[in-house]
Amino acid sequence: MLGQDYFTDERHDQLRAEVREFAEKEVRPHIARMEAERTVEHDLAREIARRGWIGVTIPRVYGGMGLGHLAKTVVIEELSRVSGAMGAIAQASQLGVAKVIHFGSEQQRRQWLPQFADGRALPTIAVTEPESGGHVLGMSGTARKRGRDYVLNGRKWFVGNSHIGDVHGVVFRTGKGSRGLSAFLVPGDAPGFRLGDPGCQSGLHGFSFGELVFEDCRIPAANRLGDEGTGLDVAYSSSILYGRPNLAAVALGIHRAIVEDTVAFAEERSLYGKPLAELPNISLKIGEMQSRLMTARLAAYHAAHLLDLGRPCDAELMNSKLVNTEYALDSARNAMEIHAARGLQSDFRIERYLRDATHVYPPAGTSDVQRLRLGQVAAGSYGVQWSEKLAELVKVHSTVWAPQALAV
Repeated sequence: MLGQDYFTDERHDQLRAEVREFAEKEVRPHIARMEAERTVEHDLAREIARRGWIGVTIPRVYGGMGLGHLAKTVVIEELSRVSGAMGAIAQASQLGVAKVIHFGSEQQRRQWLPQFADGRALPTIAVTEPESGGHVLGMSGTARKRGRDYVLNGRKWFVGNSHIGDVHGVVFRTGKGSRGLSAFLVPGDAPGFRLGDPGCQSGLHGFSFGELVFEDCRIPAANRLGDEGTGLDVAYSSSILYGRPNLAAVALGIHRAIVEDTVAFAEERSLYGKPLAELPNISLKIGEMQSRLMTARLAAYHAAHLLDLGRPCDAELMNSKLVNTEYALDSARNAMEIHAARGLQSDFRIERYLRDATHVYPPAGTSDVQRLRLGQVAAGSYGVQWSEKLAELVKVHSTVWAPQALAV
């Protein structure tokens, strides 16, 4: 649905129309092929980047759109409405953008942000390791200082855009404890770096969610992001401020497609001499799906809006991920009930929506992780409020941005 509302203005509406036209004309014709081949979709990823949408949150001084997080939500939502994989590509690249905006030096920002903004380079962020999983402090990959370089050893997996990215933001252990992690920028041509298994997931076909391998990978010390020992901050802040709202936007786009397709099916399919949509039990299910969609959209847009204003909103960001992923899955199951056996056929797309929505569930914390953190918010024991600490780096600025004046 196009048109302004409380959160959006003409800029968002124009952006939505542009992304929707691209998704319908350029992406939709390739979905059947992507589903059949299940290979990494390089060409469409590059086209999304060339259109500048990865740079939607990058300040204009660095060549980005400077439109902020609500605009980013619109981009990801519209891509995901047609293809969850394309929405996932856009959201994963935004995570890579975040680490440079939040923790990059001025030199690193000027080197990389313009390349992200115009599509010359796609960034990733790589934290998860096979043995430690989501337990960031349990990682064992190491970065050892050797003169003016660091030497990296280890493996990262479940890396969004692993086999599409050009520069990887990685977190490795440089010491002991919570302040023994550090973050680095690793170009794809760095000696000792190679791509591993691209992954074989049941959904989001076209998206790469694979492995990066570091074997005595040598990079200059100038490639370190922030101070040594701030790697945990890089990982947590990127996940909270970008990962959770980004994945909420992917789920929201998929959710919209579920509702739209189910309404169309119920209007076209007749049973007992009338359209399915006129049967009370079907109408009730569709009404419940619509209610979920409206609530999920409010949660996602409100959280992104607060982030653009620079307001403390960690709880709203967590809640947007929780509500959007849970509600999208609930509505996908309702859609399956309404479509019955047809829901299992690829022509009706519901089985793809269900698979894709399931893939949005684990990253940046499962629903139980969000509930745990929200419980801490309720009890007053929640820790660092990243949306407050990094407010000047994430909110939309109408004037020239001056990050060098900020102490993070």
